[in-house]
Amino acid sequence: MRAVPIRFLCAAAWMPLACLAAPQNAPPAQPTAPAPAPASQPDLEPEAVSALGAMGAYLRTLPAFEVVGRATTETVMDDGMKLQFDSTANLRVRRPDRLQVDVANDRKQRQIFYDGKSVTVYGQRLKYYATVAAPPTLRETVDALGTKYGIELPLADLFYWGTEQAPVSDIRAAHYIGPATVGSLQAGHYAYRQEGVDWQVWIQDGKTPLPLKLAITASGQPGEPTHTVWLRWNLAPRFTDATFSFRPPPGAMKIALQTADGKVASIK
Repeated sequence: MRAVPIRFLCAAAWMPLACLAAPQNAPPAQPTAPAPAPASQPDLEPEAVSALGAMGAYLRTLPAFEVVGRATTETVMDDGMKLQFDSTANLRVRRPDRLQVDVANDRKQRQIFYDGKSVTVYGQRLKYYATVAAPPTLRETVDALGTKYGIELPLADLFYWGTEQAPVSDIRAAHYIGPATVGSLQAGHYAYRQEGVDWQVWIQDGKTPLPLKLAITASGQPGEPTHTVWLRWNLAPRFTDATFSFRPPPGAMKIALQTADGKVASIK
């Protein structure tokens, strides 16, 4: 499941109809498959839909930004016990073709560098790194990392909100919950439902409708684990080209980055 829920595909929900009874004295009817009922109509509050669109439109106007995410992720054990794991992610973005990511949790520390021509993934604990050719834009690169290499970038949906790859038509329910405070910032609290996932977003009030907090519940999974992330934004970062370039530290070892089918290839 991706860090951000809006990209989940939604299927129509069908309910079987009761079988029709055969008329008295009529020959036995041949068994037929139950007919599906019409899909339930989406329950969309216009305010909640427009807030999501405004947030996506605003994010796409940002030429550069840095966002730090602090996350808590639940894992459900076989016996139903829930565990929580914390992680942090720092994204530095300069559109249209620069990205640098730091990810850290209890098990790994990883960095990703994208300079418009290549992507390097570096495991800081083992000091292994791999570099592959990359597409010329951020969104293409995010797609390629996920589909070819199974590398899911944290907060990847920041690059999709409000686009054709995250259509509002996937949402089955959208509600405005009310005003809220996230840290010291005033926000609106919104809740959404898609097939297999319920999610909430707290959007900053005013002229900078940034997502300040996300909560994603996998409603279709046993135990319904939740992933929650708090976001801190810097809209005036000071980046240089060196920010997005990888220089192997002493002792680092270059390895091949394999695709999901075990091949070594460019993601271009």
